[in-house]
Amino acid sequence: MIGRLRTVLFLTWTVGALLAYRPMAAQSGTPVLVELFTSEGCSSCPAADQLLSELVRTQPVPGVRIVALSEHVDYWDHQGWKDPFSNAMFTRRQQDHAGPAASDVYTPQILVDGGAGIVGSDRAAVLKAIRGAAATAKATIAAQWIDGDPRQLRIEVPADARTARASVLLAVTEDGLQSSVKRGENEGRELKHDGVTRRLIEAGRADGAGAFKRAVPVSMDSGLKLRNVHVVAFVQSPAGKIIAIQVLSDSR
Repeated sequence: MIGRLRTVLFLTWTVGALLAYRPMAAQSGTPVLVELFTSEGCSSCPAADQLLSELVRTQPVPGVRIVALSEHVDYWDHQGWKDPFSNAMFTRRQQDHAGPAASDVYTPQILVDGGAGIVGSDRAAVLKAIRGAAATAKATIAAQWIDGDPRQLRIEVPADARTARASVLLAVTEDGLQSSVKRGENEGRELKHDGVTRRLIEAGRADGAGAFKRAVPVSMDSGLKLRNVHVVAFVQSPAGKIIAIQVLSDSR
């Protein structure tokens, strides 16, 4: 389980450009993490899925780089349609963020940089949250491929009180996915998704001073379309806020 009291580091790259390092300054603006908790079994979710795709593909906020994680929860799977992208770990992650407030666990829900939950299809509210998150300075991280090998990544977080006891995670995401839903609330619909989180793994934790330095192995499932794959990482404070993101490379 990814505990709420842990600090999490996330970074992002496109597999099609794994060997090309580009520093943060070369990217299009301040990175902001947008997490969508969704399900193919939920009739309200397709509108949120479409919004997330729009945000990632059009990058509508000047000076901001929107990084997406679409996390398909499993609590809709017993209501007629099992989401092929669902995983119990995403349900736990959403529950961890909500804490004892069970009413805060719903779909579609968006968290912007780990902030308060927003109805995932509320475009105006999501954009407002993105602009607000971008105004907060983030901590520093650094990452590079080891000897040019895209299977080994060296991640370093300088000592910083904000990243003390940070958990370092890697999320493999995939764009351009779709499903033909046969049952449930979305029966008969063709659903499309971007930023679908296919794997979420913990690489380690920062020390008490907030420092982290480690070589992290990276693996991909053979069924992924590599041209659509990205790897995402973030630093999450004890209060659940995302306080650091680095983009290594991205072809979009």
